[in-house]
Amino acid sequence: MMSSVFLRRFFSRTLNGPWNFIAGERCSPVDSSGTMKVTEPATGQLLCDIPISGPNEIDRAVSSAKAAFKDWSNFSPRERGNHLTRAAEIIKNNLEDIASLEVKDTGKAIWEARIDVSSCADAFEYYGGIAPTLVGQHIPLPNGSFAYVTREPYGVVAGIGAWNFPIQTCVWKAAPALASGNTFVYKPSQFTPVNAVVLGEILDSAGVLKGAYNVVQGEGDSGSMLCDHPDVGKLSFTGSVSTGTKVMNAGAKGIKAVTLELGGKSPLVIFEDADIVNSVKGALMANFLSQGQVCSNGTRVFVHKKILKPFTELLLKQTKKLKIGDPFQEDVTVGATIHEAHARKVLQYIEEAKKEGAKVLYGGERIQMSGKFSEGWYLSPCILTNVNHTMKVVEEEVFGSVLCLLEFESEEEAIQLANQTRFGLAGAVFTKDIQRAHRVSKQIEAGSVWINTYNLYPTEVPFGGYKMSGIGRENGTWSLDNFTQTKTVYVEMGDVDCGPLYSED
Repeated sequence: MMSSVFLRRFFSRTLNGPWNFIAGERCSPVDSSGTMKVTEPATGQLLCDIPISGPNEIDRAVSSAKAAFKDWSNFSPRERGNHLTRAAEIIKNNLEDIASLEVKDTGKAIWEARIDVSSCADAFEYYGGIAPTLVGQHIPLPNGSFAYVTREPYGVVAGIGAWNFPIQTCVWKAAPALASGNTFVYKPSQFTPVNAVVLGEILDSAGVLKGAYNVVQGEGDSGSMLCDHPDVGKLSFTGSVSTGTKVMNAGAKGIKAVTLELGGKSPLVIFEDADIVNSVKGALMANFLSQGQVCSNGTRVFVHKKILKPFTELLLKQTKKLKIGDPFQEDVTVGATIHEAHARKVLQYIEEAKKEGAKVLYGGERIQMSGKFSEGWYLSPCILTNVNHTMKVVEEEVFGSVLCLLEFESEEEAIQLANQTRFGLAGAVFTKDIQRAHRVSKQIEAGSVWINTYNLYPTEVPFGGYKMSGIGRENGTWSLDNFTQTKTVYVEMGDVDCGPLYSED
């Protein structure tokens, strides 16, 4: 079992590489087109230099996965599940160290990172437990004949992840893929490379077959080469719509199965009978976790006209209480934005909204930190009012802590406005009227709808989007449908009946 001391030693050497993980070992690429300079968001200082994997390295990783597939797919589901359950225990026993690495990678608050890492243990435990339930179906046919249907893995699965939840994004793909008998090659975001490699060490320690899980580091070209590789049978991507389109095109070229978890511009609808305190809590969870860098965020907050004033007053009061600073401090609620370019993009959305007539009720500025944090980009959570659906800040995914406050008067209007978007990842309804809650939830065009809460992701529950927010689902048993393909075998128990095609004459 991997100890906490081991992980601390691993971290001390991680920053010096090697950074890829192939065939059960950390390694340097056999070819590289340069290096990526990765900064620590909290300080803005260099965290590490990472070689970019070239085509030969991508081929080496895929070949490793392909070779391992022959044996891994022949493990019984229970055997595979046992290894994943062991990985869950390792993560639990080393949660604090892994969470600290996640803070280094992302700049998010330590208490959030703990939740993310804990959810990874949940995922391995869940898929390890249900792996033995991967069974087929027997279908009786006339005259004693029958058919049976089996679930079979695709082979090598390529995963490409996002930088906002780096280890969680990886595990949400790796756990069901491995449980289903696939092998896995993962390319993490170039901004958050650390924990994908740590996960390789964890899985190896848990006894997962060497080569079943692999990591290659790189930028867009590395991801493209991985998606285009002829030995990859399945693509799973989390990220932006623009990159998701490229992944889908790559899948189309190779007729490969594709799962996409993309962006969102989700609605949070608060009716006049809603509990105002819980509604404000929901709005905070829907906008200000991880510096607003959450795809499912409910950034369009629709509040009934009758309660808009008291809701806004309490929201403003609570937002002002949020503490910005060192993400390793337990009382800090707002950490650092991932990097300068993204922070400037968020600030530009706010400036354009102001030019279009929006009013900044609070925040929306860079907070200049001191000492070692002076080069980090810390943004104050922003509340915008006097906004409408003609504004970019309301229509486009900002991916930052920018809450747009809108009002409505009728249920019909709320539903119409909620669905006025090309996205459909999530949404929420706050009301004490349970009939209304279910009625409105049914009409919101989104893959996930919360009632009287927001941004919860239990492993047992599927997650994914409608419209341009993606294809397929992650988590729950539904994820297994995306990592397996069915085979039907027909069994004829009598003579072949081909009608007039065959004659005894």
